[in-house]
Amino acid sequence: MKIKKNTVLTIDQYINEALYNNKFGYYMKNNPFGKNGDYITSPNISILFSEMIAIWIISFWENLKYPKKFNLIELGAGNGEMMKQILNTFENFPLFQNCCKIHILEKSTYLKNIQKQNLKNKNIKWLKNLNEISNRPNIFIANEFFDALPIKQFIKKEQKWYERNIKFSKINKPEFLNILTNIKKFEKKIGFNISYKQKFIEYSPLTMEYLKIISKKIRISGGGILIIDYGNFDKTMKNTLQSISKHKYNNVLNNFGQSDITYSINFKLIEKIVKKLSLKVSGITNQKNFLINLGILKRAEIISKNLSFSKKTNIYFRVKRLVDKNLMGELFKVMLITKQNTNFQTGFKN
Repeated sequence: MKIKKNTVLTIDQYINEALYNNKFGYYMKNNPFGKNGDYITSPNISILFSEMIAIWIISFWENLKYPKKFNLIELGAGNGEMMKQILNTFENFPLFQNCCKIHILEKSTYLKNIQKQNLKNKNIKWLKNLNEISNRPNIFIANEFFDALPIKQFIKKEQKWYERNIKFSKINKPEFLNILTNIKKFEKKIGFNISYKQKFIEYSPLTMEYLKIISKKIRISGGGILIIDYGNFDKTMKNTLQSISKHKYNNVLNNFGQSDITYSINFKLIEKIVKKLSLKVSGITNQKNFLINLGILKRAEIISKNLSFSKKTNIYFRVKRLVDKNLMGELFKVMLITKQNTNFQTGFKN
């Protein structure tokens, strides 16, 4: 889409163009990860994060009764660092490794090339869409995937609902524009009453589409999806749309195509969607509890035992960033979605 003067876009259209436009989209031409990028993710902070995810995957496979063939799918693999460390851990479990077929779903060709460099000589299939996955047990891993998907926003004023849009009155100066909408018609389309007891709504149509496909795969062949993301458990939705540039907050309307746009996942809404799709939430907690339950502190102690003080300090500093309640420990939530008859609590209960 070419942005012209007086172009009006819904919020999700605006985010999609800003992040995924083939010519100027942020994710289509940038490596946003790490110190030289705009933000840092858990796998880039410490390899122990990826190790814990690998151990969790193996435990879940065991719970699925050791299927001889199953698919492991990472949704949005960033720079490939998490999958790289996961595969390194799998090498210590050859029986498991032989059963596992690895897939990555990545929209950005730019990031896909970085992943292929980071994961060269690994037996991985990059997917164009999730329908390519064969019907065998599937374990989906989504770390900071859903918070990068476009969202719609609606606001209630004087008993009327408006959809938030963005108008380019001047090409370089977009501004918010609220347009009256029929929320009942929208609710009929999505299949549930999202406006109940709400004054503000954030909803991602693309998240719904992904979860529909994933839930069908899980219902037919078994497995589950582990979601780790910046989010909240609030019953009342609020405006969480934000932009990050060079590790600092940025105005969403500034630097179009030059900065990341994200939002806080409402896990209560995800839970509603999951029930509608006939699956269940088998576990939900924060990142701190999840990683500590999996043994990240014990693992840090083991690997740092004979190291120098400075190296030991570095390991614990990185782990602290992942689990401290004032850092990522409580900001990030973890949810496991499975079939109704699955019982698996590893990582969610001591």
